Amino acid sequence: MKKAFSMMEIVFVLVIMGVLAAVILPTTKTDPLHEAATQLASHIRYTQHLAMSDDRYDKNRKDDDGNIIWYKERWQLVFSESKYTDDKYAYTIFSDTAGNSTGDASESEIAINPQNADQIMTGGYGDPQAIDIRDDGFRGMATLNIGKKYGITDVKLKGGCSQNRISFDHLGRPFTGKQSSMDTPYNSGGTQRLVTKDEGCKIILSHTSGDITVRITKETGFVCILKEGTDICQ
Repeated sequence: MKKAFSMMEIVFVLVIMGVLAAVILPTTKTDPLHEAATQLASHIRYTQHLAMSDDRYDKNRKDDDGNIIWYKERWQLVFSESKYTDDKYAYTIFSDTAGNSTGDASESEIAINPQNADQIMTGGYGDPQAIDIRDDGFRGMATLNIGKKYGITDVKLKGGCSQNRISFDHLGRPFTGKQSSMDTPYNSGGTQRLVTKDEGCKIILSHTSGDITVRITKETGFVCILKEGTDICQ
């Protein structure tokens, strides 16, 4: 005759399962805020790599008025939130090479995804189908729309950075503001655009669970995620 489990044995098994669940589940729980920061830090490094390996210096590159504008074509990462991003925060990596370098990304200017040549590195930016995340013809990367993918509710640039973008020169040093508004390779209206503040450039991502900061140091352009409430890299 087959012997059934006793109530004590069943209770014991349930206790063991509860202990295992308590140990395993915390290690498998995802942290969308940290995942977004890790991805962004990686893509900032890639933008920096493009700037260093694809130096845009060209003394013969001029606008319609004959002004040298090669420095306006430096690689940059720009954040946006519009109907083209489905009203969520997203970012785009591009080199402003079209026309007189307006500061806005077009399909032909956006970096190619190194892991998939059919994709371009934008989470949504403008009107053409290829860069409108709402369109079936979207050629971008859904993961770069960090609002939709990770629930990021706000992006702020602080420290030595301002506006909504970061760019790099051929040495990998970070710049603040639009390259398209600059008068010379390092200045705009006599104001230095190279990040020189000791705290570097800070990009703060907000989520319902809190905030996290990605920092780019001045001069070296070193990228890291800061420990919460500190200026120390994780």
